[in-house]
Amino acid sequence: MIDPRLATLRTFASCGTISGTAELTGLSPSAVSAQLREVQRALGVRLLVRDGRGLRLTAAGHELVSRSDGLVEEWERIRAAVLSEGRQLQSRLGIGGFSTAAANLLAPLAARLRESRPDVRVHVVEADPARCAELLLAERLDLAVIVAMQAEARDGDDSRFEQFELLADPLDVMMPSDHRLAGRDSVALAELAGEDWITAASGPYFALFVAAFTAAGLTPRVRHEVLEWETSMALVGAGMGVGLVPRLVSVAGTPNVTRVRIAGAAAPKRTILAVVRRGAAESTLIRESLLALRGIAASILETRLSEDS
Repeated sequence: MIDPRLATLRTFASCGTISGTAELTGLSPSAVSAQLREVQRALGVRLLVRDGRGLRLTAAGHELVSRSDGLVEEWERIRAAVLSEGRQLQSRLGIGGFSTAAANLLAPLAARLRESRPDVRVHVVEADPARCAELLLAERLDLAVIVAMQAEARDGDDSRFEQFELLADPLDVMMPSDHRLAGRDSVALAELAGEDWITAASGPYFALFVAAFTAAGLTPRVRHEVLEWETSMALVGAGMGVGLVPRLVSVAGTPNVTRVRIAGAAAPKRTILAVVRRGAAESTLIRESLLALRGIAASILETRLSEDS
């Protein structure tokens, strides 16, 4: 087994503070400090030095953390093999993801595991991609669901993690139910170029929005800027314009809002990924969870348009 003090050191290397490490690992700040001192003492090498009121890794500390990536990967493979050989599963599974994924993918997964694997304690965390990565590193999560474009802010080729595509999530257009195009099965972006648009002002979804119209050779007229899908739905329902919404997000029950599929090569989509610590994908429980998530996602994509009509 890997010394848990190494996991604490790795978490500190990622977040950079004692308080942040304590919050991520579930330890007290004093326990984190004690573990960091102990791992230094055990190795007989100075791994951390004072930096103002905090601490920072020395060159030796950075070297240890970097080289431990392979050690952790091999341990994940060993643990998976040992559990498989003993026909056993890990007793706890931490799963996390952004809000839409937590509601639509992780909640159904947790319910399935409660039925199929009652001896496994499932812990669900709603968190943004950066926090999911830190919780994976701290071993508080075993599997996280993120949006690919959100992962680009971090290193998509991070050697500590392994990614698996779950679904390509199309973005549809939502419009007032009395809109002239609301009864259509699909609509081209060119037919909506003159509409008042509701979208984010920046970030990954604004980038998708701009890329879709650029590919179609169009310039949209943005009238309202929002942060949440719920706000966008409310504005659409109030007749203030039209907006994009991922298929994973349901608009069912929102007054005066209709979802219509976008046709053509310029139709935008986002890629949803599952992320695990490298080597952990050999775990039976992780494999089962990935398979279940893909099935849940496929079911949503197949039925959402009819549910929201």
